[in-house]
Amino acid sequence: MDQRASGSIGENVRLVLERIKHAIQKSGRQEGSVQLVAATKSVGLDGIREAIGAGLTILGENRLQEALLKIEVLREEPILWHFIGHLQRRKVRSVVGLFDLIQSVDSIELAEEIDRRAQDSELIQEVLLEVNLEAETTKAGFLPEQLDGAIRRLGALAHVAVKGLMAIPPATSDPELARPYFRRLRELAQSLSYQAAGAISLKELSMGMSNDYHIAVEEGATMVRVGTAIFGTRRG
Repeated sequence: MDQRASGSIGENVRLVLERIKHAIQKSGRQEGSVQLVAATKSVGLDGIREAIGAGLTILGENRLQEALLKIEVLREEPILWHFIGHLQRRKVRSVVGLFDLIQSVDSIELAEEIDRRAQDSELIQEVLLEVNLEAETTKAGFLPEQLDGAIRRLGALAHVAVKGLMAIPPATSDPELARPYFRRLRELAQSLSYQAAGAISLKELSMGMSNDYHIAVEEGATMVRVGTAIFGTRRG
């Protein structure tokens, strides 16, 4: 299945939503169980507005400075914002409370900093834990064997709510080769579900991007992060 963007942005959004719906039906899952997060890095405001008009409700940004402008200009739009890029601890103050979900918490230290800043703002910040499934040196994230102990510690943070896991499988040109990794993340979340209590839920699985989101949905994704299949190839 060719996942590259080929039509207008609006047409691409509708096509991606239709493919998600088909993957949900194929896997026997409940309709509406998967959220589309549009990765809007380097996308202009007109393109984003067109995508919103076609049905997008969640936007994901990698870069804080770029996101700040977009969030301000689009503040009247009925959308949620997710931070999906690597988050440096020195930028946590600006991210907490601005984004509805931080998808890329990759260390206990980062979570603790988020907790401190969220306490200062008198709010609870929802997050996902990024998992480095293959211990790739080019990627951040918790190793699978670290998660059990990490979740125990994070459960003590009063201003952080862990909603689930996020992962990016090793790069491959064949979407089917990503399937075992998606399955592994789902099984990992299931094995840790005994810790679900209070602010720990682990119900969300953010996995799958433009090339393989349909496979991710079949394997249990509740969120897919799609950019190129909607907006085409972008610079930067």
